[in-house]
Amino acid sequence: MSGAITDLDWRGHPGSLVISGARAFDSRAGLDERRDIVIREGRIAELAPVGEGKAPEGAERIDAEGLLATPAFFDPHVHLRHIGQSHKEDVETGTRSAAAGGYCGVIAMANTAPPTDEPEVIAAMREQAADQAAVPTGFVATVTVGMRGEELTEMAALREAGAVGFSDDGLPLRSAQVFRRALQYQHLVGGNILLHEEDPNLSAGGVMGEGEVSAELGMAGVPDVSESTMISRDAALCLYEGARAHVQHLSGRRSVEAIEFAKQQGSPITAEVTPHHLVLTDEAVRSLDARFKMNPPLRTEDDRQALIDALRSGTIDCIGTDHAPHASHEKEIPFEQAMMGVTGLETAFSVIYTDLIEPGVLGLDTILEGLTSGAALFDLEVPSLQPDAEANVTLIDLEAEWEAGAEGWESRSANSCFAGRRLRSRPVTTIVAGSVAYRQRAYRMGAVA
Repeated sequence: MSGAITDLDWRGHPGSLVISGARAFDSRAGLDERRDIVIREGRIAELAPVGEGKAPEGAERIDAEGLLATPAFFDPHVHLRHIGQSHKEDVETGTRSAAAGGYCGVIAMANTAPPTDEPEVIAAMREQAADQAAVPTGFVATVTVGMRGEELTEMAALREAGAVGFSDDGLPLRSAQVFRRALQYQHLVGGNILLHEEDPNLSAGGVMGEGEVSAELGMAGVPDVSESTMISRDAALCLYEGARAHVQHLSGRRSVEAIEFAKQQGSPITAEVTPHHLVLTDEAVRSLDARFKMNPPLRTEDDRQALIDALRSGTIDCIGTDHAPHASHEKEIPFEQAMMGVTGLETAFSVIYTDLIEPGVLGLDTILEGLTSGAALFDLEVPSLQPDAEANVTLIDLEAEWEAGAEGWESRSANSCFAGRRLRSRPVTTIVAGSVAYRQRAYRMGAVA
C-alpha cells in the first residue's frame, strides 16, 4: 500500500478549494477534458462539469480558464545543500524552487557537508523541513559511512529515524561487495538504494563527455562506459539478491542498453533521466560556459536520442532534475575548474515542453508520467487527478512565453544551464494536498467562494 506524499515532512496542511474550468489532464486516469476540480480536506472529492463544482464553505475558488491542470510533479533527485552549504541552497529556498516548478514533493540527497550518515542528522533535517519546506520533502541517508564506500551505515537506525532510502550520490559505490551487503540489508530495513553510476578509474580527471567535441576542445573526457559498465554490474547484483535499486541520471546509449538488458533479465532496477540530458548535447560545451558542466556530462546527439526513445518506451522510469545549486564563484571560472552540477526545478517542465512536447517529439502523457512516477520509488502514491487521490495539482499556462531567470529564481543559486533561454509554457500554481504551495506573482486568481 502506497503512502501519501504528505507523509513526508513539510510546513503545510491539507486544505479545500475548487479549481474551476481547467483542462484536466491525467493519462493514467484516461482524463482529458474541462472540469471543475473540487478538493475537500486535502483530497480530490469530485471532477464536476464546468461551473457546477461546489466549493466547501469558505474555500477559495481558482479561476483556471485556459489553464492545464495536471497531477503535480515529484522529483526523486534534488540537492538542497541543507548542511554546511546553505550559501548555495537550503530547505526553504530549495523547496520554494520546487513549488515554483510545479512539484508537490522532492527527495533530498545525502551528500551534504558533512554527509547525512547519522540518525540524529536525519531527525534534525526532518524537523527543519516540517518548519520550513514549501512542499513535502524526504531525506535519504548515505549508504556508507562518510560516503567513503567502505563501511555500511546503520541502515536500520537511519530508516527508523525517517530516511526514505539510501544513496552516496555524487560518488559511486566502488566495491561490489559493499553494494551487495547493502542490498542484503535492504531486505531487512526496506528503502530504495539510489545509485550514482561511475567507474572512477575510467572517469578520473574528465570534465566533459569523451568524444569528438572533447578532443577538439582539448579537454579530458569521461567515457560513456564509465557509467554503463557500473550499471551492468549493479543490475546483476540486484537480480542475484532479489533487491531493488534505482539508477540516477542516465546519460548515454550504452547505459540505456544496459538498463534494457537488465530489465529483460528480470532485474528489479529502475532508472531516471534529467531534462538537461534529454534536450542538450556536448555541443553546448563549445561555449566554455560552466553552466553546461555536470556529472554525468552531456553526451552526443545519438546518446540524447537514445534517452528520448528509452523514456518513450518505458525503459527509463522517471524524470529527476538532479537540481544541484552552486554559488556564482564556483561556476563563473574556467570550465575545467568549475564545480559540476546545474539547477533545474524551476525550468524542468517548460524546457521539456519547448524542446520535446511542442515539436511533437514526445507526448504530454509520456512527460507527465515521467515527472510523477518518481514517487513510486519510495512507495508513495503517484500523483493523480482521480477522485479520492491526494489533491496534488499543478496548473500550467501552455501559452506562456518567458525568459528563464529574467525575473530571478526562487532558488538561492542561479547556475541554470537554461538561463536566458526563451521558453514556452509555465507552471503558475502548485497545489499540495489542497493547499496552494506556489502562486505565480503575476497570475490573477479568482474570487474566494
